[in-house]
Amino acid sequence: MKTVVAALVLSTGLVAAAQAQQGPARGPGVPSPIATPAASKAEIVAGIRKAIAENYVIAAKRAGLDAALAKGLASGRYEVADPGEFARRLNEDLYAVAQDKHLSLFFDPRMSAEIAGRGSQNDEIEDTPFFKAMMRQRNYGITEMKLLPGNIRYIRYDGFGWTGAESKAALDAAMVFLRDGDAAVLDLRTNGGGSPDAVRRIASYFVAPGTPLVTFHMRNAAPTTSTSEAVPGGRMQVPLYVLTSNRAASAAEEFVSHVARLGFGTLVGETTAGAAYRNEHYAVPGGFVISVSVGYPELPGGGNWEGKGVAPRIAVPADRALDRALQEAAAGMAAKAEGPMKVELEWTAALYAARVTPVAPARALAAYAGRYGPRMVAIENGALTWQRDGGSKSAMVPLGGDLFAFDADPRTRIRFTGNGAITGAVIERADGTSSPATKD
Repeated sequence: MKTVVAALVLSTGLVAAAQAQQGPARGPGVPSPIATPAASKAEIVAGIRKAIAENYVIAAKRAGLDAALAKGLASGRYEVADPGEFARRLNEDLYAVAQDKHLSLFFDPRMSAEIAGRGSQNDEIEDTPFFKAMMRQRNYGITEMKLLPGNIRYIRYDGFGWTGAESKAALDAAMVFLRDGDAAVLDLRTNGGGSPDAVRRIASYFVAPGTPLVTFHMRNAAPTTSTSEAVPGGRMQVPLYVLTSNRAASAAEEFVSHVARLGFGTLVGETTAGAAYRNEHYAVPGGFVISVSVGYPELPGGGNWEGKGVAPRIAVPADRALDRALQEAAAGMAAKAEGPMKVELEWTAALYAARVTPVAPARALAAYAGRYGPRMVAIENGALTWQRDGGSKSAMVPLGGDLFAFDADPRTRIRFTGNGAITGAVIERADGTSSPATKD
């Protein structure tokens, strides 16, 4: 039974990535589908029990886990044909004993075969064409980069995957993009974890080289401490906002722990998953893979995030975390700006604030609908839209009273006018100019 190198990642994140390889389209280096080897439930459970007995990080829980698996097998609880349902039942039994989010089984014949096929001189799946191709197709976890109003740079990072030089180059390029912003947002809301090497690389852009980050206590090995390293361009000074959710786990939680402890950014969103252990993946019969916790991290000063997660400084539901972070970033920049740029940033902050906490307009939406010269205001899906003849539609966000912002352009607002009935509108711009329009 072979393993992959220890990581901080929930197995659900890894299997999702691996399963992305199993569709019709395959890039260079990605293996073709393989047949699932036949195995009885007894053989599968025996493989799982062996992996846990030999490797599980909390020795005192090994006997309880073994007993739970033996009971489930003897009772017939695992005698189901569907591999997903089998894994669900078994994972339910494991979690009841250990409450460990890293300890879990999943069905992935390709990954199981890849792990089982690793030779004794090279057990690290991260070095294989299989893993490198998977990470390249996922752009090493960097799934979205965009420029937002106010020169706020946004990156969505879905996994701290690490292949060495390739991952380092991808992360360095992403940091170049962030460095040129006036504020930066790193979105980890769907990040299930990955490698401490990726954590160290990103953290190194925000702290001085040689800063202690975390010490790992691994099975049968002396503790090792990770410290930040020198990076191109040196330490980044841009204000950083990191988005979190209860799905952000493992290595993602290591990173946000550094953000909170060292103060180089602001956490916005929800408390993270609370999964701190280091895990290894073992192939078991029948095309399954078992993730087993084999070590634990210790932050400077002691402790880690296992079972409790990391709380944000600004608590908000995950689906509103981006708008709340953008509101905070724009308001912070507005406080230091002057002239039209100050107004533009204040308006930007107000727009995002209205997204986080919707504001009711002064009148029913129907009162605003109608034609204003060459422009039409209409109601669509419970909101107002603004469209110039021949142009594209712009969604409108109420800011209170008769004032609305354009959803995609915070530099422009519409202020409706008229006592009683609406008789017109004024297009207001952050540079101080305006244009009136009469309602037909």
